[in-house]
Amino acid sequence: MKLLVLCFAFIINNDVQSFEVPVYKKTPLKIITEMSTQPDLKQEAVPLVTNPSTALGRPLSDELMGFNKNAVGLLKGAIFDTWFAGESRNYARFYALETIARVPYFAYLSVLHYYETIGIWRKAKYLRLHFAESWNELHHLLIMEELGGADSWLDRFFAQHVAVGYFTFVAALYLVNPTHAYNLNHAIEEHAFSTYDTFLRENEDKLKQLPAPKAAIDYYRNGDLYMFDAMQIDTCEPRRPDINNLYDVFVAIRDDEAEHVKTMAFLQQGDKELTTSHDEVCNVPEEVVGA
Repeated sequence: MKLLVLCFAFIINNDVQSFEVPVYKKTPLKIITEMSTQPDLKQEAVPLVTNPSTALGRPLSDELMGFNKNAVGLLKGAIFDTWFAGESRNYARFYALETIARVPYFAYLSVLHYYETIGIWRKAKYLRLHFAESWNELHHLLIMEELGGADSWLDRFFAQHVAVGYFTFVAALYLVNPTHAYNLNHAIEEHAFSTYDTFLRENEDKLKQLPAPKAAIDYYRNGDLYMFDAMQIDTCEPRRPDINNLYDVFVAIRDDEAEHVKTMAFLQQGDKELTTSHDEVCNVPEEVVGA
């Protein structure tokens, strides 16, 4: 079995080529490139095996990326917008969204642990990144539960069963091509960002009159922010949300989704090394990290 998987990984690796997708820019860090050093040959830039996409995946065509984006939009409109129609269903919608949003990171971790166990590929920073992302989504979920989003048994049943099926699908997709799995989640996180952004614009005055849930205060203000910083890539500037009311909480959640969008876009590229404020390339004052 291990030999077959190794052969499969070898075939995939020999089909990898560099490509680019838009990235949500922040403060750029050290970019690592590698040049061919073969004698008497013109030196050309070649991608490093820096992430699961370059190590185990293949680039996607523009048509396939467009299909993913359209499919996510169609499912959102046909299922989510129908099931959770109405202003009173917002928190239930967000509960379901966060229940399902954690699933891809669980799937990535499962497959990466599998590859590490059988000796195909290992880079601990991606385990840390995807766990940090799942940790972030967990706290979004705790916030929605505190707001009453999980009060209905039927909503819990719907969200949890969709999540189980989605986990199986994403894990299989990640085994076949991590780039495709990242691109699909990129489209989903874009919709999550848009959903929260619209909710904020439509309910700003009301949300500013409501208190922040304890789960949000414990996570964003009083908690250990190591894992929060671990999901902020390509920057040396730790983000510290200002949490004073429910509006601030949803601003923080929306901005977290923007970080996930940026990360998913980043991971589809093969010419950059993943960096966070925890890496040696950053010199962040201790009082900021501990703030």
